[in-house]
Amino acid sequence: MVFEMKKKKKNTKKYDILRFVLKCICIPAAALLIIYFLNDSYQKIDENKYLDIAKFTTFGIQVQEVQIGNLGSSHGLYDFNYDALTQRGCQCFNFANTSQSYNYDYALLKEYGSYLTKDSILFIPVSYFSFNDEVVNDTEREAMSIRYYHCLSPENIPDYDLYTDIVANKFPILSAGEDILKLFPKLNLSLIAFAAEDAIDEAAFANRAKERYSRHFDNKEEYFMPERIENLYEIIAYCKEHEITPVLITTPFSKYYRDLVSEEFLREFEDVITGIANDTGVNYYDYSYDARFRDNLAYFMDADHLNDEGAAYFMEILMEEVPELQRFLS
Repeated sequence: MVFEMKKKKKNTKKYDILRFVLKCICIPAAALLIIYFLNDSYQKIDENKYLDIAKFTTFGIQVQEVQIGNLGSSHGLYDFNYDALTQRGCQCFNFANTSQSYNYDYALLKEYGSYLTKDSILFIPVSYFSFNDEVVNDTEREAMSIRYYHCLSPENIPDYDLYTDIVANKFPILSAGEDILKLFPKLNLSLIAFAAEDAIDEAAFANRAKERYSRHFDNKEEYFMPERIENLYEIIAYCKEHEITPVLITTPFSKYYRDLVSEEFLREFEDVITGIANDTGVNYYDYSYDARFRDNLAYFMDADHLNDEGAAYFMEILMEEVPELQRFLS
């Protein structure tokens, strides 16, 4: 009797261990299966998040030889309108992306610079935050950097990380965050965005300028990071080595944004740019407070970005006033 009870307990213990092992196998397997199927659906959503960098897939297909281009963050992305130049038969390309810092400018140049022709012109925007980072926290920094895993080779990605590469290109659902709600539209009501009104009054424009200023200047430990300055020197050196003409330029800002910037910062900013320009022999053109733009809100989409009309007008000015561009077009 005692023997049978011990045997029964032993069998029960054996079954408990077996059930535990099965749970350890089945639960993770089920989770992985769910992730696999959700990931398959989410990849389409993830691809839509990176439509802005899809332009780089055109190299070697639609884009073969770039004669005029620009790097930069959103000031480069929105402020360069090449319609007038393409109508004259020029091949142009905008390498800029929102919040793109000089280390990523340099990475893109190393990846795609071979498509710039000999004696081509490359505008390098110099914004007030160019020697810092426009991103405001680590979450935003990670979200901005992960997009480059879709358009750069591992050897050109700053601070390359294999796990991030796998997540970005194989299992993007692992970094989906709140975007995962897009798989379930009925749960996504709080994420609906409302389009801004076409017309904007000056008070609203001024408030937007304060928001932009705060993003660029508040809570920054260092406005002029040595590594960003070094990145700019690297970009210029790459251009010279490959017979590309670099042009440093600050694009137009409205008075509402520019007037918030301290004179102390502007003096230091000018000293840094002048030093780089003198060291490298590269010309610098400052349109940050150009009278043709600063009071004319019709040329701006917000306090420091030109709209399509403003960007087209800005390009007309560059064609008339920048010697490097004039020599190329003559």
